[in-house]
Amino acid sequence: MSYTVSIKEEIVKIKNSNAESIAELAGYIRNNGVITNKKVTMTTENKMVVDHLVDSLKNIYNTNAKVEIIENLNFSKKDLYQITIEENLSKILEKLGIWDKDHKYLGTVPDYIVGGNEEIRAYLRGVFEGVGSVNDPKTSRYHMELLISKSKEAVFVQKLLNIFELNAKILGRDKGYMIYIKEAEKISDFLKILGANKAVLYFENVRIYRDQKNKTNRLNNMEQANMDKIIQTATEQLNDIQIIEDNDGVMLLDDKVKETLEYRKKYPEASLKELAEIISLETNKPITKSGLNHRLRKIKDLADRFNKQKTNE
Repeated sequence: MSYTVSIKEEIVKIKNSNAESIAELAGYIRNNGVITNKKVTMTTENKMVVDHLVDSLKNIYNTNAKVEIIENLNFSKKDLYQITIEENLSKILEKLGIWDKDHKYLGTVPDYIVGGNEEIRAYLRGVFEGVGSVNDPKTSRYHMELLISKSKEAVFVQKLLNIFELNAKILGRDKGYMIYIKEAEKISDFLKILGANKAVLYFENVRIYRDQKNKTNRLNNMEQANMDKIIQTATEQLNDIQIIEDNDGVMLLDDKVKETLEYRKKYPEASLKELAEIISLETNKPITKSGLNHRLRKIKDLADRFNKQKTNE
């Protein structure tokens, strides 16, 4: 079962008040229904959504919707269910705020359909059940989208989402508009608004795991980068020492720098901090990382002088 399917099957189990059921039906039919003067047809692959819609129509409007299985042109192996409403069509569409009394389509959703937060949540559930999807958080990116055909409806749904500060955005597509959310925290909030509590728990568990894994990877990458830097720095210092020795220049260094030279050769993979600690421990003469760096700078300066002399010869 896909993550989107599991969300839809969870939210259709929510017990609605009559007002919430009306808002949910309005959201679904406006965004999934094909409306003519004689009937409304809706399609879905989800049998639980079908049963939920049929039950809502029966309970609220005493209407028996017709359900049939039709050919699935999306090349999916799943059955495609078509729901058809013919009984009480005018009454239903007027009550849902989809038609006016003259059977003209209302592009703007009446205020009474989404009069309070619970009705807004129900309307968004209906929209999501009809045209929504959420990527499984285990995949490479977080993404929620609603595919809406009409511009006014797209703007309206975006406004409803952003009442809850979800930062939903609209992108024009060839056949309509995509409303989307990409921030993981906002997607989780959206699922809470729908009432998909199990889906939220799954989403958050996976998100925490992914975030922890990413943090560990970043730390490992940082550690590796630091190690590479340590090795590169030590290699450069050993090269400087080799240049000084090849030119019999060790005698030009003072005793403390000579000591540092020998310890660098003895511990070629030690970081500057580790080398300072080793020297302090073994010689019983404390030296700081800064002090050690000063001695190594003298080694580099002498090696540079020899290189310069060789270049000028």
